[in-house]
Amino acid sequence: MQQKIRTKFQEHFNTEGSVFASPGRINLIGEHTDYNGGFVFPGAIDKGMIAEIKLNGTDKVRAYSVDLDDYAEFGLNENDLPAAGWAKYIFGVCREIIKRGGEIHGFDTVFAGDVPLGAGMSSSAALESTYAFALNELFKLGIDKFELAKIGQSTEHNYVGVKCGIMDQFASIFGKKGSLIRLDCRSLEYKYFPFNPKGYKLVLLDTLAKHELVDSPYNKRRESCERVAAKLNVEFLRDATIEMLEGVKAEITEEDYMRAKYVIEEKQRVLDVCDALEKDDYETVGQKMYETHHGMSKLYEVSCEELDFLNDVAKACGVTGSRVMGGGFGGCTINLVKDELYDAFIQKAFAEYKAKFGFEPKMYPVVISDGARQLA
Repeated sequence: MQQKIRTKFQEHFNTEGSVFASPGRINLIGEHTDYNGGFVFPGAIDKGMIAEIKLNGTDKVRAYSVDLDDYAEFGLNENDLPAAGWAKYIFGVCREIIKRGGEIHGFDTVFAGDVPLGAGMSSSAALESTYAFALNELFKLGIDKFELAKIGQSTEHNYVGVKCGIMDQFASIFGKKGSLIRLDCRSLEYKYFPFNPKGYKLVLLDTLAKHELVDSPYNKRRESCERVAAKLNVEFLRDATIEMLEGVKAEITEEDYMRAKYVIEEKQRVLDVCDALEKDDYETVGQKMYETHHGMSKLYEVSCEELDFLNDVAKACGVTGSRVMGGGFGGCTINLVKDELYDAFIQKAFAEYKAKFGFEPKMYPVVISDGARQLA
């Protein structure tokens, strides 16, 4: 991919620039905990975005997307917002840096990525992080890594229209080969945990299912959590215990009780997985993954038939751990599979899924990788 980008850059701009990359991410455990002030447990992966960039001495950005075969040119003032959706990410990063006092001038760029779109691996955060990191280096701005992640998040909020949390950009910037990161979504404190599952493979199976649900399901779940937190007189459910929840069970709806029970249990599962990883205890990690899937399916109700089906196949094959990854209602399962079971599991999952739904899932093997960096 890097060579393809360099070739396209030469074709478009007849020169050479510097090459930067930033990864997508997985989240091993800790779903729907971020807006409840809890913990998430992401890691950068060996799939991401790569961009070649060279300053051009003008006040214009000239950008080409290899994957979309599309070109955009835009200025750096607030009213220069480009029409192309993909270009808004680059423009937004530039604007967010400028708002923070960074001096940005025009540049030429070509980029491409191998993060599967719509599979929950945060291709948009990888794109934002690539340009935030690159522009910080090229213009010698001295912006710290936390602020680079916040620049990507602010780009989503202000130029793309997605009110995302910080996890995706954080993982893309702070990723470390062979390690997952426990991030406290309230304090933004973080800690690396070694993830070298010898004898196991980590693989995502994409259901290719995208269920559009009415009544804003994410907002409804967030409102449930906020109602219970208010009833318990805590800022976030992260500060609640199961005992506290049981104490008010008669005073809240069954739905609110289920949502809160999932979140409180998920908070503890993240901490249990951290303890298990420090002991290389991948069996416990896997058990907690199954517990998360059950909670997301039965208590938080954000799974779907396709995801539950793949989770059941994993269990039947003796897979160590499997769960829905991401917000739910479609997307991928993340699976921790012993090497000796891997081929049989993939074969069975593909065959049975096709027999049930009429088409095969997609498979993405993943390796935990480094965060944003300069390649050349």
